[in-house]
Amino acid sequence: MTDTPPSPRGRIVVTGAAGLVGQNLIPRLKARGFTDIVAIDKHRANTKTLAALHPDVRVVEADLSRAGGWEDTLLGADALVQLHAQIGGLDPAVFDANNVKATERVLAASRAAGIGYLVHISSSVVNSAAVDLYTETKKAQEKLVDACPIPHVVLRPTLMFGWFDRKHIGWLARFMRKVPVFPIPGDGKFRRQPLYAGDFCSIIMSALERRTTGSYDISGLTTLDYIDMMRMVRTAANAKARIVTIPYGLFRRLLLTYALVDKNPPFTANQLAALSTPDLFDVIDWPGIFGVVPTPLAQAFHETFNDPRFASVALDF
Repeated sequence: MTDTPPSPRGRIVVTGAAGLVGQNLIPRLKARGFTDIVAIDKHRANTKTLAALHPDVRVVEADLSRAGGWEDTLLGADALVQLHAQIGGLDPAVFDANNVKATERVLAASRAAGIGYLVHISSSVVNSAAVDLYTETKKAQEKLVDACPIPHVVLRPTLMFGWFDRKHIGWLARFMRKVPVFPIPGDGKFRRQPLYAGDFCSIIMSALERRTTGSYDISGLTTLDYIDMMRMVRTAANAKARIVTIPYGLFRRLLLTYALVDKNPPFTANQLAALSTPDLFDVIDWPGIFGVVPTPLAQAFHETFNDPRFASVALDF
């Protein structure tokens, strides 16, 4: 950690900063001219990775679901970007702590610190037909934000990918590089709307600069079948695996068996159910609303898996 002079853009505090969106956002904030950034996360290994990549950023390791010195980092901040969330896992208490209790504490500390603007990252799952630990706690989290008096914007992204993706598409791409055969559940005809984290970070920065308020569903602009998406990923990741389909029930049983030996699996049976749920989310004109030029999907996949700075950096689960 190094001291930095005050930023002409004001201090930005980012919670959950060592996760996928945070690791993508920090370098883009710096490139945009934000020089006073506080990044908070509780994941020790990924927080160390963030600090090593950005020695000019104040990185704080803290569990936001518990009281501690992290509250003081909000003093004097101009805006808060709330990214912290529990995405995967099997323990209901962990989802409640990271998505609900942590949000209650952060919002209370932000009000006490006089923060003037909040960007909250929700999820498209709040509009989903899926019922699982992630979906239900993200709904509860968004209700807390809606009740908060701080001027804020709520962004609900669909399935995201980008640098540092340790789950979902990033994990699948790494798996695809290692195996000769890549299994797809069922016929793979699950419609997806993948969203590039680089574009999503541009939306966040636009909101910070414009002080946009309201709630926005941020869907990927390209809708395609899961199996076709994985073919694009295979090409971008230079993988050689042969893509094959296997019965959904067999795929689910394999995941349940794997969960017996790995208590924090990268892909769970609940996530499989969410994957196969026939959800299609509304597409709004987010390029026009936020002034962002979207990256074509094939180019976004290429940047994700071939960037010379970050493509080789893998985060821990």
